[in-house]
Amino acid sequence: MKTNKLASTIMFTVAAFSVSVAALAEPTVEELAERLERMQQEMDQLKQQLKKSATKEEVQVIKKDVATAGEWLQPDTLIHMSGYADVGYADSESEDGSFNVGTFAPIFHFQYRDLVMLESELEVTVGDDGETETALKYLTIDWFINDYMVLVGGKFLSPIGQFRQNLHPSWINKLPSAPPGFGHDGAAPVSDVGLQLRGGFPIGEIRTNYAIYVSNGPELIAEFEDGEYELDGVEAEGFGSDGDGEKVVGGRLGIIPFVGFELGLSAASGKATVTSIEDGDSSLLSNDGARDYDVLGADFSWQYKSFNLRGEYVETEVGDDTGSGTAASDGATWETWYTQGTYRFTQSKWELVARYTDFDSPHNSQDQQQWAVGGNYLFTNNFIGKIAYEFNDGQTGTDASLDRFLLQMAYGF
Repeated sequence: MKTNKLASTIMFTVAAFSVSVAALAEPTVEELAERLERMQQEMDQLKQQLKKSATKEEVQVIKKDVATAGEWLQPDTLIHMSGYADVGYADSESEDGSFNVGTFAPIFHFQYRDLVMLESELEVTVGDDGETETALKYLTIDWFINDYMVLVGGKFLSPIGQFRQNLHPSWINKLPSAPPGFGHDGAAPVSDVGLQLRGGFPIGEIRTNYAIYVSNGPELIAEFEDGEYELDGVEAEGFGSDGDGEKVVGGRLGIIPFVGFELGLSAASGKATVTSIEDGDSSLLSNDGARDYDVLGADFSWQYKSFNLRGEYVETEVGDDTGSGTAASDGATWETWYTQGTYRFTQSKWELVARYTDFDSPHNSQDQQQWAVGGNYLFTNNFIGKIAYEFNDGQTGTDASLDRFLLQMAYGF
């Protein structure tokens, strides 16, 4: 009876200590040290009493409860939240200037030991009509196989080139806009749904990184114009199903021969099918066959002291219809490239940026050549203010020909 009473007292002491630990609100180091010292003294007293009166089974139960109470000191799961947001102002030649909320993109990471991590990015935007739209940019489960290899499954940003997978967040992009052809319906793929193997390994003194993937194919949009059907755009935005059952295989290899310079080569190949027709008869798609879909890309980046020069080229080619369909039987090619230079003044928070882009599509109304110049002020490394002007050259009377003045504040967290 005395032993049971003693065990109950010990259990109550351990439980009370666990509750007191859970109730701590950011204690100081000194307070933690004092509490740990008191705990050690209490445990020493308990051990002495247990040696005299407790049974072996009771000792094991108490040890287990104490270990459970201290699990918070060594967590196996890490939870992390990051992301970015931006607000701005845009004034085009044909429209009145307007303030805008560009993007709010929280990014979540949940990692279990060094084995697996879930990562996801949401994109919340406010449209011109004031409506809020939410989209899932990517969501993957990453299995860390070893130091050189990670298996990624789910929806991931396209590894073709550098801009989409590494540079598109507004606090990283040095200009308030993306280069023409690197957005939706452009030459560069946006995202994919499938499996991806990525990592890096050294070759002597040369470092490399790689990404190899297999994914659902993109969808094609056709348009009825001037009495005939033609391909209007490629939607490579990570669809959750594959209408034609044909997969796309691709990847990128990056080579870093010396510090500050990287050269990347990208490619993808598969099939794509027309899924809808704008301003036309969709019944014509019933016999439309899968077409060849090929992407080629190259990119480079060179950092020398306060100067950075980078460039990227992407070409997407869709083949002719090989079935018996009558909608947009001819193939089409989208091509874009840009070169961008930035210079940050020594011991200053100011930097200058200039970018030239040439986007070529099957439609003259979408073709665009653009010079974008601007100045940035870096309040901190993750908070940047931008002012820029775009000189756009496109078909007269289209949006591609309108110059724009842009302001933006972007914050990465």
